[in-house]
Amino acid sequence: MTFRIADTFSDALSKLSGQEQKVAKTAAFDAQMNPENPGLQMHRVDRAKDPHFWTARVNRDVRLVLHKKDGATLLAWVGHHDDAYRWAERRRIDVHPRTGAAQIVEIRETVEDVIIQRYVEEAVKKPRLFTDEDDDTLLSWGVPEDWLGTVRDATEDTVLDIAGHLPAEAGEALLQAATGERPAPAPHAEDPYEHPDAARRFRLTTTEADLAAALEAPWERWAVWLHPAQKEFVDRGFNGPARVIGSAGTGKTVVALHRAARLAREDAKARILLTTFNRRLADGLSAKLPMLLPDTAVRDRVTTRALGELAQDLYVDAFGPVEEATPDDVSKALADAAAAADVSVDPGFLQDEWRLVVDAWAVADRDAYRDLPRLGRLTRMAASRRNALWDVFSDARAALETQGKRTRAQMLHSLAVHYRGGAPRPFTHAVVDEAQDISVPELHFLAAMAGDRSNGLFFAGDIGQRIFRAPFPWKAAGVDLRGRSRSLKVNYRTSQQIRSQSDRLLPLSLTEADGNEDRRTGVVSLFDGPAPEIAEFPDADAEIKAVAGWLAGLVEEGFTGSEIALLVRSEDELPRAKAVRDALRSLIGRDAGPEVRVMHDAKGAEYRAVTVMACDEDVIPKEDRLLEARDESMIEEIMATERHLLYVATTRARERLWVSGAGRVSEFLEDLV
Repeated sequence: MTFRIADTFSDALSKLSGQEQKVAKTAAFDAQMNPENPGLQMHRVDRAKDPHFWTARVNRDVRLVLHKKDGATLLAWVGHHDDAYRWAERRRIDVHPRTGAAQIVEIRETVEDVIIQRYVEEAVKKPRLFTDEDDDTLLSWGVPEDWLGTVRDATEDTVLDIAGHLPAEAGEALLQAATGERPAPAPHAEDPYEHPDAARRFRLTTTEADLAAALEAPWERWAVWLHPAQKEFVDRGFNGPARVIGSAGTGKTVVALHRAARLAREDAKARILLTTFNRRLADGLSAKLPMLLPDTAVRDRVTTRALGELAQDLYVDAFGPVEEATPDDVSKALADAAAAADVSVDPGFLQDEWRLVVDAWAVADRDAYRDLPRLGRLTRMAASRRNALWDVFSDARAALETQGKRTRAQMLHSLAVHYRGGAPRPFTHAVVDEAQDISVPELHFLAAMAGDRSNGLFFAGDIGQRIFRAPFPWKAAGVDLRGRSRSLKVNYRTSQQIRSQSDRLLPLSLTEADGNEDRRTGVVSLFDGPAPEIAEFPDADAEIKAVAGWLAGLVEEGFTGSEIALLVRSEDELPRAKAVRDALRSLIGRDAGPEVRVMHDAKGAEYRAVTVMACDEDVIPKEDRLLEARDESMIEEIMATERHLLYVATTRARERLWVSGAGRVSEFLEDLV
């Protein structure tokens, strides 16, 4: 006997109350241990088109929906009595005739007449998207046979609704085709449950522990599952540095985790670095890794650390104790050197020139500084001006060395030289998440450590989410990705409505400093939901009241505080966010969250619902940042970064999104609308 659990069950379970979930889980355990247990009070769903659907009693009102056939039991759904019977009556479990994948298919003739009528009416008004596609093509996309006619009648207004009634792979293919990308035909499988599309819908549970793990984790966290479109990037071998890119929610982190796990399993001598740019995100990677590598001996082959902190420890191991120069140390050394050399220069420009050019690229002498292409810098500079500034940089560096201090960039460059000189390398492979925010010295360090090995370096990132680092050409830093960069196009975290509206903040194509282009078209989400709410208010008090009311509605629907985030641009706007929490407490009579964060700190996080508030004209883009700009090029760079920051904030939301401002609101809100 086999026992499987479907993603539809996990989704339905999450919508029950806490007490209902507890008793439903107990009933699920009983069904796994003995599907014939008389205490379950099994009843066949007589009106179901599929004769193999049964219900099992959880309590007086809640029922499990099971599919029992040929000794196999599938835990398919759970809900209140009438809802459970309606769900089963409208579904069947099929094996697709073309792909061989097991599917949960909505019965075509049971879809509400009003919806079908709208499909037909809209099809008359607007061009049909798939009228020229033959049956064989639509079947190759996973469309069930009895849905072929409805799919062929889809228009741009109805395709999202139709896709929502189809099995996930068919819906994704339709949305992909509607956005201009030709879907690849699905593979065929002999075992319906071994097909990659079925593998993400149905999980085989062989022990009570398997079922317990499945019931305690949301569906998308089950073993940090891979979408079939992601698996290629995990399994593929590359003869040099490689990268996967994709917009927010397309699973880049999942690919990075599986890639590191695969390398660890394949080579007992491998020493893999799984890294990102800060400790919080690194801790998140570390927490997920045991789900992929339960064997401690194999998992010990993977080190998960924030890249900067790791580099400092490696430097101490290689060269002895060191004191890291702080930004204040560097600022003082530069100011003192400029004053001693009687060089008049804007302090902000001087610090940027040190950080982005001299320190970043380890510029060694006057000639190198004079001749160096100004990588990552938009302001041109005459040779005579570079000569004058070099004295300042040289003296500042000497002053720091006299104090026994070294910058993080100097440590990274020293390690790179160390490894290129033949010193033992601490890792055989490096997998880097959030790679869009990697720095020049970090890339030099990684290239020296593992860049010359097949599969040595693997990067995952999204240049649309670059908010911490200035762009620069990776090839100049020793990492050439030509021919080894791939894009993910399936978003499984964020609803179609939130994803498509957030995408309006960015251009359809983003070009990096080395000319690599990221085309952001053809991305589809696995599910849809309510449209984001974009609002503007006459003043902050009105906004606070409205946001609190919206959040109170979410709490009434069952959203918990940890599932909701309230994001603001900076600490200056935190008082408004805290005023919302106070107003929410007054409305519902208790403290119900949400989590309050500044946008930068939300990087890498996700929530069921997100409120992005205080998006005023002088807040995003931040007025004081624009006032620091020294030329038009710098203004453009700041505006792009601020857009990326708002994009990061809005795409933290899975199901619900609210964006608002007060008074004169940010121009970016017009783009969202």
